[in-house]
Amino acid sequence: MSKTKSTFVCTDCGSEYSRWMGQCNDCKAWNTITEFKQAKPSARSNNFSGFAGVNDNKIQTLDSIDLTELPRFSSGFAEFDRVLGGGIVPGSATLIGGEPGAGKSTLLLQTMCFLAEQMNALYITGEESLQQVAMRAKRLGLPTNKLKMLSETSVENICHIAEREKPKLLVVDSIQVMHVADIQSAPGSVSQVREAAAYLTRFAKQHHVAMLLVGHVTKDGSLAGPKVLEHCIDCSIMLEGSTDSKYRTLRGHKNRFGAVNELGVFAMTGTGLKEVKNPSAIFLSREDQETSGSVVMVLWEGTRPLLVEIQALVDHSALGNPRRVAVGADQNRLSMLLAILHRHGGLQMNDQDVFVNVVGGVKVTETSIDLALLLAMVSSFRDNVLPQDLVVFGEVGLSGEIRPVTSGQERINEAAKHGFKKAIVPYGNLPKTKIAGMEVIGVKKLSEALEAI
Repeated sequence: MSKTKSTFVCTDCGSEYSRWMGQCNDCKAWNTITEFKQAKPSARSNNFSGFAGVNDNKIQTLDSIDLTELPRFSSGFAEFDRVLGGGIVPGSATLIGGEPGAGKSTLLLQTMCFLAEQMNALYITGEESLQQVAMRAKRLGLPTNKLKMLSETSVENICHIAEREKPKLLVVDSIQVMHVADIQSAPGSVSQVREAAAYLTRFAKQHHVAMLLVGHVTKDGSLAGPKVLEHCIDCSIMLEGSTDSKYRTLRGHKNRFGAVNELGVFAMTGTGLKEVKNPSAIFLSREDQETSGSVVMVLWEGTRPLLVEIQALVDHSALGNPRRVAVGADQNRLSMLLAILHRHGGLQMNDQDVFVNVVGGVKVTETSIDLALLLAMVSSFRDNVLPQDLVVFGEVGLSGEIRPVTSGQERINEAAKHGFKKAIVPYGNLPKTKIAGMEVIGVKKLSEALEAI
């Protein structure tokens, strides 16, 4: 029996230690270090036919490498292709995560049934039985005569069968139930997830197979398993959406073949996921009755603009410490903007509760939301209704200056396409040519933006 060597791995950042510790020295997280037992590789692993010829690799100079663009193939969903950077790349490993019931298996089953009509595709299910997958496919009305199915959890057996079947696309659902024979721990542990992902990724690249891996998430919404799981794959995608909403957003967190933070929008229906061609329309379902504290901003997601509504509610606080609540925006940035508004705008809200919300469940991380948040809060505080055909974006500095943001021209053009007639933007983002039907106001200071409304 081969000897096992124990190391201790942090499940958050992947750092390794020779002994157990209560806190990780790198990421400072508590109680995340788990014992990792790694067995000495067996003869079967070294002589596995799937990796035959690995020693035949030749050293090449950088200028002799073929720079021909990798041929991609479509998944059947334009929104899915957008998040992937233009389509699925042969030999790539993509990890798709999401909450239970978000629609991960449904999206992949629809994709596989579509691609099975054009190429050899293999779907590996480790969590569900073949009958359960077949029942879902029948309920969704998908073509099932070409898709090959296999119920298996052994990584070695999966690679052996895939080497024989030679699929161009392989789905593994999910990586948390897969196990490697040489690892002593149970499936789903740090060591099993780590080694199984590395094994499958190595197989995909050496056999030029596009591989899609399904991953679970933790209670805080991040991908379960060690951080090295995200390092060894090429693309990391999260399917997000609450159970009380029919819309799902597919966001790329890592992509070696395209833009990061690209966003795809889907609608969950009785026949599966349907892509939303115009995402801005679903986030702009505003009431006909005008209310204060509401303004529209243009968000830049990946490679395209997206219009979202920002709402703010400012009300007198009965507490000694007024509340500051931000849903879909950074709460620390909200506190900073309130300080800027007091110092450079002359408005004090120290005795007011402030609540801000990004409509539609969108999470905004970029700084272009600053000016829209400030104007929405001023609108609610003064009970002053802003025009419904007004769009706002811009970053606000600590000295009250309005800084330009990226892709300003494209943002204004997108707003004009949706019928907006007026825009308040940073002076540096003023378009060089006048846009028909659109009045664009460029501002340099916060005081100028407040005068404009």
